[in-house]
Amino acid sequence: MTPSTTGRPGRDLAAYTLRLGDDALVLCQRLCALVTRAPTIEEDLALANIALDLLGHARTLLAYSGRLDGTGRCEDELAYLRTEREFRNALLVELADGDFGVTVARQLVYALYGELLYAELARCSDAELAGFAARAAKDVEYHRMHAAQWTVRLGLGTAESRERMRAGLELVWPYAAELFETDGLVERLDAAGTAVAPARLRDAWEREAAAVLAEAELAVPAASWQATGGRSGAHTEEFGALLAEFQSVSRQYPGGTW
Repeated sequence: MTPSTTGRPGRDLAAYTLRLGDDALVLCQRLCALVTRAPTIEEDLALANIALDLLGHARTLLAYSGRLDGTGRCEDELAYLRTEREFRNALLVELADGDFGVTVARQLVYALYGELLYAELARCSDAELAGFAARAAKDVEYHRMHAAQWTVRLGLGTAESRERMRAGLELVWPYAAELFETDGLVERLDAAGTAVAPARLRDAWEREAAAVLAEAELAVPAASWQATGGRSGAHTEEFGALLAEFQSVSRQYPGGTW
């Protein structure tokens, strides 16, 4: 069953899928910037493949959001023609890469969450979203395996690789909490069986994260603060530059097609 594009259920699901689509789109852009800059050629290819998966997720979710919100906007319009304050992605995915340890830590946090989220969404009452989630869960399973393997590899590697992985985890960990925030929108959709209140995923996420870090012989960071604001359009300083680069060609050639 697909909700009507009129009324609160349709608007709520449009806003929800927009959040998920923005998460995938922004993380895709971050990973694309790493191609040719990863530690090995094989890792260039791995990150590019993960980015392509995320781009596919973003296109599906944004296109669905555009149909549900009543505006008829396509995925390109939502990606290229919104302002910074109109994006609803979590702050985690827009974090600048810097050290490779930060990239791996960010991927671990997001992929563990994504795998749990899409497994739950595959059982939701919205047929189109459930079908997408079932496919996406298979992609994110690989993303999780990739991030976990690198976490263990760096944690058990040299003293330098271990320190870089530890530092990456310390930097990224405070941004994890925002993924599990619950507001009125997700509470309504969760109650209707249309979506997943992410707070219900947190215990499982913490157990899986702890298991990976235990294998890497790394401590679970104790976050002294929690990032928030991305879901309401308040972003980090780095996001403006990322968005400007991402949208530059479309804004330079409005309406251009290739």
